[in-house]
Amino acid sequence: MTLMRFLMAPLLGPVLAMALALPAAAEKLPLAQISDYLNGLRTASGDFTQINADGTISTGTIYINRPGRIRFEYAPPDQTLVLASAGTVAIFDPKSNTGPETYPLARTPLSIILAENVNLGQARMVTGHSYDGTATTVTAQDPQHPEYGNIQMVFTGNPVQLRQWVINDDAGNSTTVVLGDLRLGQSIAARMFDIRAESDRRGQGGR
Repeated sequence: MTLMRFLMAPLLGPVLAMALALPAAAEKLPLAQISDYLNGLRTASGDFTQINADGTISTGTIYINRPGRIRFEYAPPDQTLVLASAGTVAIFDPKSNTGPETYPLARTPLSIILAENVNLGQARMVTGHSYDGTATTVTAQDPQHPEYGNIQMVFTGNPVQLRQWVINDDAGNSTTVVLGDLRLGQSIAARMFDIRAESDRRGQGGR
């Protein structure tokens, strides 16, 4: 799997429907409340569903350890592993023996969720904030680098929960990740996000 496949699968209606077939919020969630929720989200894990560029669906388990760390374990037959830590995104292809593909985390809109201090109220970060009667959608970008694309996050309320995100790049491509119920506050070992340790375990050198 390349980074483009990871970040650029199309948004499909059925997946969006999956995300929104959930408990409704009473009203549009304020940006300050969403920022507080993300800042309070330290560790989490759960199932996810992703739409791939060829229209197939991948599933797996996600682990989040904010700030700065996330792990996507893709289920068979895919078996790809994506790690983000120490400012780097690494994609491990089980068919490769040459090491992971690596990219700066700061160049992907996913860094907005993983930031140490999420402040959706800062100037030029939020470009969309809407409510459809069921969920609140916030579109955010790096205000210093809008050319990196944006992330469209979907939240339900009572209590606030992140249900889905769509990452859009500057070429108009997108990928959708739909989250199952997240398990919060778990102790997640730091080694699960260690790119170098994973490379060593696989007998691969980094690129």
